Amino acid sequence: MPVKMYAAPLAVAALTLTPATVPLHAQQAQQARQAITVVLPAPGGPHPVGTVALRLVDRSRRDPLVRSKPYRELMVSLWYPAKSGTQPLAPHMAPLAAADWDRHSAPPMGIAKGAVDWAATRTAARSGAPVERGAGRLPVVLFGSGDGGPRTLGTTLVQDLASRGYLVVTVDHTYEADQVEFPGGRVVRALPLPAKLTPRVIKALLERHARARLADMRFVLDQVTALGQGRAIGGEDMPAGLRGAPDLTRVGALGQSLGGSVAAQLVHDDPRVDAGANLDGGYVGPVAATGVTRPFLQLAAQTHTRENEPSWKSFWRASTGWKRELRFKGAAHGSFTDLQALLPQIAAALPKAGDGKQDGRQGGVPVADFVGTIDPQRSVAAQRAYVGAFFDLHLLGKPTRLFQEPDSRFPEVSRIP
Repeated sequence: MPVKMYAAPLAVAALTLTPATVPLHAQQAQQARQAITVVLPAPGGPHPVGTVALRLVDRSRRDPLVRSKPYRELMVSLWYPAKSGTQPLAPHMAPLAAADWDRHSAPPMGIAKGAVDWAATRTAARSGAPVERGAGRLPVVLFGSGDGGPRTLGTTLVQDLASRGYLVVTVDHTYEADQVEFPGGRVVRALPLPAKLTPRVIKALLERHARARLADMRFVLDQVTALGQGRAIGGEDMPAGLRGAPDLTRVGALGQSLGGSVAAQLVHDDPRVDAGANLDGGYVGPVAATGVTRPFLQLAAQTHTRENEPSWKSFWRASTGWKRELRFKGAAHGSFTDLQALLPQIAAALPKAGDGKQDGRQGGVPVADFVGTIDPQRSVAAQRAYVGAFFDLHLLGKPTRLFQEPDSRFPEVSRIP
């Protein structure tokens, strides 16, 4: 399945950008002397970061997207503050998932197969590193990417939260995510899209995905609860100190695009979840009308407003708890993913095709369409600051003035009354 909701202008506007939407320049790979390598921004918190990937199996339900499968299996990653060590840095994408991304997900963005060495990118987290005991019990944040997006696309923000002292759990929603790599070298791709993507078909598909995701997230939270009680999960050896580390009295939900809608529904439905944040996602399902009663944060791309997104207006009006909406000038839908950091690097390294200035295209990649015109470093810094301050305020009780008045460090960010 090609790039979907995490690259669309709005969360319910379109399901896919096909290869015909973004013209490929076949000469990219031929002209490049070697595959481009890209780097993720380093986290800014005080702690080193560790991570572990786990396969979780929910045998209490059939797979909601492939009904012939008698159970639901997921891949998740846990990110947490860790002791300094010599363990290898975890890859951004697992090797076979990276190869599948290169073949199927990158070309719709105008990036030719083989032009980028996706498997070479490393995170700042050390695989299996012991938990930093000095961080204490860890507040938990569940993260969901946009429709079709793999869990890896939130790494820039996720590993920063972990460096601040959070346990963050990222989830791949099998048969919806573009590709999911399971242990043993098995890659599961997304189900094919319907032949005709009419508004009615898109709405039904998003609602189906949202229901599956909500059940996935509640199951994952059950597993994290077991981990907090000292039990191992995933049938794997746990990194030292991880059992008993989660603090289930402080739980947040965070998501981009459809993941943001599901975060809101999780806040509404599950009493274990104390606060949630939505990164530019339209609301799908009941929560669009019911809103939430607990703290909630919305981050918006420049053109995403309550006036052009009915679900935002209804959600906002119905929500009765602490709430804030922040708009990022110059940001696009994909700005709230790792594409914000990665696409400008790729575009700068690719051979130029034409002057590339009139339509926002750089090196054959329509960067502005995906991540807007906001400065990438400033965009990442602002997202980290506001999301981190939100969870610090509502999960840890740390006061902040960031939501009360403009901050001169982030002039692109404005609060919407």
